[in-house]
Amino acid sequence: MSIRIGINPLTWTNDDLPALGDDISLETCLAEAASAGYAGVELGRKFPREADTLAAVLSRHKLALVSGWYSLRLLERDADAEFAAMRPHFELLKALGCSVMVCAEVTGAVHSDMNVRLSRRPQLSSSDFARFVDRLSVLGERMRDHGMRLAYHHHMGTVIQTEQEVDSLLEASRPAVELLLDTGHLTFAAGDPVRAVKNHGARIAHLHCKDIRRAVLRRCLNADTSFLEAVLQGVFTVPGDGCIDYAAVLGPLLERDYEGWIVVEAEQDPAIADPVTYANLGFRTLHALAQKSRHILRPN
Repeated sequence: MSIRIGINPLTWTNDDLPALGDDISLETCLAEAASAGYAGVELGRKFPREADTLAAVLSRHKLALVSGWYSLRLLERDADAEFAAMRPHFELLKALGCSVMVCAEVTGAVHSDMNVRLSRRPQLSSSDFARFVDRLSVLGERMRDHGMRLAYHHHMGTVIQTEQEVDSLLEASRPAVELLLDTGHLTFAAGDPVRAVKNHGARIAHLHCKDIRRAVLRRCLNADTSFLEAVLQGVFTVPGDGCIDYAAVLGPLLERDYEGWIVVEAEQDPAIADPVTYANLGFRTLHALAQKSRHILRPN
């Protein structure tokens, strides 16, 4: 079995808060990611979206494309319409050799609105949930038939946020709906990523590793901030700098013969949290744990 360690460009440039890292070039991001030891990167807003151009840019830094976020609107349209809408993104990922696509339902979501408190996030009625799960299952099967795995990203401020909602989604959906486990988002939502690995390890297709600053989280929850305000206050950091026990998370996951990417992802203000410092810390933390577990770290 083998794994690779990747990173999300949010360490350098934020997609939902464009002012954060707007002055940092894509070339700087990729060069620093490669120098830290990462084998690949996920998509961000500064990446070209033409396959040949993107392949050339990544090749200069000997980096693979890991995956890329796609915003689902299955509460507004059926699986056929969603699959048609995602095709350009789908084909880009496939052309760059990706096998997993990060997907999250964003209908009514508040995670990208600085002025909306997290307590205002949307929640599904039983009928809406049933319709959503059916459409998601159909979409996942369609994607799998075309050579791509659907990794569903539970996310603060969206309809699938809590551990219970993740449990319900996986229980109700068909096997083609797999999980992107995000350790930071689940901890933010008062869930337990270790328990999620034990309960759903066989359905985990992708792993986002962000850590949590416990004191900041407590302050943001008490104030019922928006998601983006919590980001600005520094609720997230990289593995090795927060309260999450990554040995406890990775141990049982790797014991289940997980193969694929483990991805460092931590939305921070690069003017405060130096990207090189945090990229290196995140890589060293995960690399050491993977080596300790005697798992092969596959190069590009």
